[in-house]
Amino acid sequence: MVPLRRTSLLTAAFFCALVLVVWGSPSLAAEPGKKAARHTHERPLPAFEGRTLDGRTLSISSLVGKRLVLFFFNPESEGVEPVAEAVVAIAADRNQYNFEVLGVGVGSSTEKVRSFASEKGFDFAVMDDSRGRITRKLNLRSPTTLLSIDSEGYLGDLAMTHFNTEVPNASKVIEDSVREKLRLPKSSEVPVGELNQNPRAPLFETERLDGGEPFRLADLAGKPVVLIFFLHTCPHCHSALEFFKEELAKIPEDKRPELVGVSLARGASRSSIHTSLRAKDIDFFTILQDRSSKVANDYGAFGGVPVIYLIDREGRIVERSQGWRAGRGQALLKMQLARIAGTPAPMLLNPKGYSGNDVCGVCHSSAHDSWLFTRHASAYNTLVTHGEERNPECVGCHVVGFGKPGGFSIEEHPEYLENVGCEDCHGRGGPHLSPGFVKNGNYEPACVSCHNPTHSLGFDYATFLPKISHAAVEALTPAEREAMVAGHGKPRDVLPRGADYVGSAACRSCHSAEYATWSAGAHAQAGKTLEAKKKADDINCLACHTTGYDRPGGFPAAGKLADHPGLNDVGCESCHGPGGDHVAEGARKLGTIVSLGDKCDSCVILQICGSCHDEANDPGFEFQVEEKIERQRHGTIEPGTGKPLKDSVQRNPHPVETGWAHLFAELESQDSATSAAEATAGHSAH
Repeated sequence: MVPLRRTSLLTAAFFCALVLVVWGSPSLAAEPGKKAARHTHERPLPAFEGRTLDGRTLSISSLVGKRLVLFFFNPESEGVEPVAEAVVAIAADRNQYNFEVLGVGVGSSTEKVRSFASEKGFDFAVMDDSRGRITRKLNLRSPTTLLSIDSEGYLGDLAMTHFNTEVPNASKVIEDSVREKLRLPKSSEVPVGELNQNPRAPLFETERLDGGEPFRLADLAGKPVVLIFFLHTCPHCHSALEFFKEELAKIPEDKRPELVGVSLARGASRSSIHTSLRAKDIDFFTILQDRSSKVANDYGAFGGVPVIYLIDREGRIVERSQGWRAGRGQALLKMQLARIAGTPAPMLLNPKGYSGNDVCGVCHSSAHDSWLFTRHASAYNTLVTHGEERNPECVGCHVVGFGKPGGFSIEEHPEYLENVGCEDCHGRGGPHLSPGFVKNGNYEPACVSCHNPTHSLGFDYATFLPKISHAAVEALTPAEREAMVAGHGKPRDVLPRGADYVGSAACRSCHSAEYATWSAGAHAQAGKTLEAKKKADDINCLACHTTGYDRPGGFPAAGKLADHPGLNDVGCESCHGPGGDHVAEGARKLGTIVSLGDKCDSCVILQICGSCHDEANDPGFEFQVEEKIERQRHGTIEPGTGKPLKDSVQRNPHPVETGWAHLFAELESQDSATSAAEATAGHSAH
């Protein structure tokens, strides 16, 4: 099955109804706080509550702080089973990717909802809406609906009411489509370690519109192909066909890709299709019929049209696009056409802004393929998982050209500039437009703009370069690249290790206030916790419950807790590094120990804490690190100065503590809502 990308499955009617409801209802929107202001067209989900199948009263506002997937289902509706199976598969990843799933049983009896949930193995909460109170409030018309809500309570990218349940492995197709919207990893037919991740185009055989021998894609082996799924009445399809007619004529005939169109109008007559295309003078290509929808299903061609595939001479899909977009979209297609034809690609870079990784990748395909294996390629998804995609302090280092002319902005959100991309390291337009950006092949100045002490403790350019170097990644074996991807997100050992450990007591004389705060916390009782659980001799536990385990001056590997006071707990040096150089007579104080008060909680402190507070021992910790740091924050020294703070430490409440902040008070006019809905419907009508 070909992976789906940017497939719109939200019907205009549903969206119109939901917009009207949302604009006039109490909402779940939390105070934006430090995050960017919302667009006026972004709408929060109305607040509601209900009874779960186990008899609890659940308010949706209690799920604040993480993304939410809402699954509305009628167990008696046709086609609900594969959707439910897809949701169950996705729900298995909710802890790892920081989201929650809530089912809402609609249009049936409580017992049938309960039976269905049990049969399908739902391990998430399910509200009983057999009386229809919630669905009426949201004005839902479909018996099966999937919605995503972001961490601030606004409608997210996932909004599905129609599901293609007739294809083979329907639940898998639906699952992958939902995973894309939620930015979760999808399964792939291509081995994860292979550089070329472009999937092979499914071979097919189908009838020609004009009759004769069936068309077989295999007959075009070795020839580039443009495959377009279209409707003869669709003006966007007409524009796409006009584009291809003009552009293909510019390519020498011996290299010219074959244009093949698959009509999605199963009930239309041959003459009506020809007449419509002939009127636009675009009746020039091979037209196929797909009466069984098998070809469309194999290619995931449902939703908006046209759906366009560019297939190279090796039979691999190098580009898939849905809908028709002027400007950048057409420029990228021109470059990709040249690529599959084997002719020089025009350099259609953005002269006033950033072009994006996909544009660079047309000519630099091997570099682009190797980039996909680096953490840079998924940098933006990390923000979404942590609910920080609207935090300017975080976004700047996870996108291309943030805050610069033609670069990424939170408000406009150009998807092609997500992640740490080519132009972050090579300059806007690369050496073509920014020839002086990289001097003497040294990329370190670009790296340290984000990999600075505040956000990237322990960064060493020479050590990190092989992890993102195109040549280094390309030189790896597929198994090594697979292991590289598997290691993404795992904490590094970021604390300095050159000095000896001295124990927390040595810190007390100069840092008495910090010591007192630490003494009252759980870290100071870590050794006693092991004793209480009768695991004081478990070496797997001692490493995280003692200070400097098996390090010079630290807790010895074969030691007993009672024999090493000052090291038999999670002490100062567990977080700040060994203090031997810091406390030495006459030693300089700054730079010999790691100050954390000026570091980013999520970026740096998580790296330190995460070595022990990992998924196996403390599931979900990485998404609660800021809240947990606040509970025991003890800094009384101005970071980097050694001077006392002028004011007492201010503890900012975590979003989970503040809860949903207020009701959406401003009512928009009916005319405005209708205009917005009509605009949306017009945009997605084809």
